[in-house]
Amino acid sequence: MYPSHRETLQIKRLALAISLSCGSLLLVSTGASADTALKSLPKIDVVGLEEGDAERQPGAVAIVTQEELELTQPRSTEEALRAVPGVAIKAEEESAIVANIGIRGLSSADYKTLILEDGVPVAPGLFVGNGRYYNPRIQRMEGIEVLKGASSLRYGPSTIGGVINYITKQPKDGVELSLRGGSWYTREGTLEVGGSTPSQEARFGAFITHVSSDGFLDKGYDMTDIMIKTGMALGENQWLSLKYSDYDSEANISYRGYFLQDYKDKQRYNPAPDDYFLSGRRSLDLNHEWDISEDIKLNTLVYGSETYRDYWRYAVNSTQSVAQGRWVYTDNLNGNNRSFERFGVDSRLKLKHQLFGIENETEFGVRLMNEEMNDQNVAATRATPRTGTLNTDRIDSADSLAFYAQNRFVISEQFAVTAGLRAERYEQKRKDKRVSAATGNEASSSNTEYMPGVGFTYQIASGPQLFASVYKAFSPALNGDALDGLQDQQLDAERSVNLEAGVRSSGSGVSYELTFFRMEFDNQIIPANSNSQFQRTNGGETLHQGVEAAFGLALGGGFSLKTNATYIPDAEFVGDRLDANGNVTTPDGNRITYTPEWVANLSLEYNYNKLRTSLSLHHTGKQYTDVANTIAIAENTSGFFTGQIDAYTLLDLSLTYEVNSQLTLSGSAKNLTDENYIASLRQGIYVGPERSLDVGIRYKF
Repeated sequence: MYPSHRETLQIKRLALAISLSCGSLLLVSTGASADTALKSLPKIDVVGLEEGDAERQPGAVAIVTQEELELTQPRSTEEALRAVPGVAIKAEEESAIVANIGIRGLSSADYKTLILEDGVPVAPGLFVGNGRYYNPRIQRMEGIEVLKGASSLRYGPSTIGGVINYITKQPKDGVELSLRGGSWYTREGTLEVGGSTPSQEARFGAFITHVSSDGFLDKGYDMTDIMIKTGMALGENQWLSLKYSDYDSEANISYRGYFLQDYKDKQRYNPAPDDYFLSGRRSLDLNHEWDISEDIKLNTLVYGSETYRDYWRYAVNSTQSVAQGRWVYTDNLNGNNRSFERFGVDSRLKLKHQLFGIENETEFGVRLMNEEMNDQNVAATRATPRTGTLNTDRIDSADSLAFYAQNRFVISEQFAVTAGLRAERYEQKRKDKRVSAATGNEASSSNTEYMPGVGFTYQIASGPQLFASVYKAFSPALNGDALDGLQDQQLDAERSVNLEAGVRSSGSGVSYELTFFRMEFDNQIIPANSNSQFQRTNGGETLHQGVEAAFGLALGGGFSLKTNATYIPDAEFVGDRLDANGNVTTPDGNRITYTPEWVANLSLEYNYNKLRTSLSLHHTGKQYTDVANTIAIAENTSGFFTGQIDAYTLLDLSLTYEVNSQLTLSGSAKNLTDENYIASLRQGIYVGPERSLDVGIRYKF
């Protein structure tokens, strides 16, 4: 069933790309000047890229610019985020098909940070399923916004760590072709085609990427990503934009890694050569912007998406595997297959007014969203590897309605206070299609959360700016945890009170930001490999606190320095942790999994004429992989490996050279010192990618 579905998608994708690309070329031929500035198509920004936008936020802000992306040449959005203060990455594959992102002491194996693309949620399910099954491709991005603090409440649940918003490329007149190749026989091609009418009132763009690779450790993958963007003016004060995206991937990856001796011997083979992770996503976003007056603006976003993830994994003979020190597979396999559908409407009204005789900036918003996940488990054999008996067949769904209001009181030119409130009501349902309705095959759970927040900014003359905020955030228990066994497990949402305070400044060749943060959970549910009961237990209190600092300096002579560090001394359980039966399983003070105490980045850049270079260092401190904080790496009785991961430091080198206005050459070396390190532990040891080399060429027609 699924192979034919994927083949149909590929045929439709190719036909659509060809037809829309031809249409864009017709637009180019209408006579629009190639260097005419285009108005950005309507979208939802989290921070904004205009001057002063970051200073308006009462929380820490990080922006990854298009220039930085072009210089560092990341293979994935995950790699692009690695140098952001407060972010810890668990890099299991260089392709980052499955995202592993942690912020401020939140586990990178179970992040609680909202991921958006142009303001639209990209996780397959915010309420019904795992958010890590889809990771947007970096080739379509022109920037990334990262916002922490109380202002993040405007964008949804799961903002405990803040909001990451990927900004997709805007259409530009002309044709651009980028080719890149490198280690593991990686071949990548991206075609960007854009055009506009002579009046610039309508514009169009197509962005098509295809990547194939044998992959590190022979974990090959084949990906195609298409994004179509178009928009037009509706009169003098309204604009409409449409974005369609289509992504398809087949990856030879698995949850299984090496046994300890093979890791020590630096073996290089795929430990699960017949396991496959098939995934895809189609989405359609319609964005309307209406400047009702100089002081009133309305943005309305309608979005829908379909996502699928089929995971085919072979069973193992555990006894023989332990004896041989590597996995011995049987002829049985399971397809853990899930498909998701989402529909949402998000409308935001922004006002400027003079209430109380001072300048005010108010934003009201409402978001209505429906999500559904079809969850199937297929028992197959090697002879018939993509079909078999359904062991699981259920539908999880969730309806949510959210309202929010925020007002920024500009009390003086130096001092502003921002206060807001978000209310979110959601109902989750599960239907087991293999159970008779007569015996009861449905269960439901509902919850309402209120999340207040307040913050301020204070500008000290023309020097630094102080900022601080406190807010309440939450992340819902997903259907699989909340409604396990067709029973309401009475799981509370994960709630956290977040506090941060800091100082920042930029200008005259020097920029810095220093932030103290503290997050207090009254109920954090952290999935643990060693005990699945944690996934359906109100887990208790945790504390996360630390400092993140960023510093930039223009050294002169074309040299510049960028560095940041995050120190998290506390990311720990407060009080004894209990399992579902009330037994103590994790003592007070144990550290949260995948939360390094130190993460640091250092980049030295050199620009001379048309040459740009960057030498970057990334350090990740030691981490625990289970809540018991086990030190020695070993396999437990459930087949999972636990233990402490040692700290590691990676060195990257990249350069670009602009031959002329049309031709640019690039090259990069990742993990330049070829450090052998452990990225994570699951059913075996995940080895971090070895040294790799890439070269690229970009030509603008």
